[in-house]
Amino acid sequence: MHSIVKWLAAALLAATVSPAYAVLNVFATVPEWGALAEELGGDAVKVYVATNALQDPHHIEAKPSLIARARSADLVVATGAELEIGWLPLVVQQAGNPQIRAGQPGYFEAANYVTLRDKPARLDRAEGDVHPAGDPHIQGDPRNISRVASALAARLAEIDPANAETYRSRYKTFDEKWRAAIARWEREAAPLKGVPILVQHKGFTYLIAWLGMKEVAALEPKPGVEPTVSYLSEVLATIQRQPVKIVIRAAYQSDRASQWIAERAKITPVVLPFTVGGDPEAKDLFGLFDDTLARLLKAIG
Repeated sequence: MHSIVKWLAAALLAATVSPAYAVLNVFATVPEWGALAEELGGDAVKVYVATNALQDPHHIEAKPSLIARARSADLVVATGAELEIGWLPLVVQQAGNPQIRAGQPGYFEAANYVTLRDKPARLDRAEGDVHPAGDPHIQGDPRNISRVASALAARLAEIDPANAETYRSRYKTFDEKWRAAIARWEREAAPLKGVPILVQHKGFTYLIAWLGMKEVAALEPKPGVEPTVSYLSEVLATIQRQPVKIVIRAAYQSDRASQWIAERAKITPVVLPFTVGGDPEAKDLFGLFDDTLARLLKAIG
């Protein structure tokens, strides 16, 4: 009898304390939000990232493996602004997990916490990969990361109150380091201000605005549409009248268009990681911006 009482007491104690040690399963759609969740959650979270830096986040297949991961998720962290519109709604629907449906605490969209740029004047799919709410590639500006971090830390604490203090503490540490890093990056990036550039795809809107660079043209005639030689020739004529220093593309994109224009215009092609994991140096959020600036500064000499 005494042993049964001891067993019951132990079981009650375990039931009381176990939530504090439970691991929160986070399903991040893209690497930047997976990295941010790890910064804020530490050992309190287990993060699964649905895509990698060498994939186009617009075009992902809703595979059974993604559905299985979403089924066991406590929190989905997405970009939103229709970046994942082609696959995430199907994944969430097929997962049959009510707590991660849109509108529930277990569903988080980063774009809701920043001011979106480049909202289209008219909605027409003939114009390419247009996003009605605005450009979803918000991770290009580290100040947006700050805004999302604050909201995400609060959401983590809301759905996992047993570890709320962990999230608050880790957010405070991250925020202090991040603000210091932004100040350093802005000092280092001063030579980039006003530099005229080409982009292969209009995915760097926030980065360009933050650094004060000048986008002269994009190599895609419409977002997501491969350029023809005829169109690239038009761009070449444009930059002969209005010279540029560099042409930039994301690591996940083909280099054909940027190499074509770089060779003929005698400018430097620059491959940027675009997100965490885009190259070996961009192993986390801090490395992402360290490496991005290093590559841009090296390219302009």
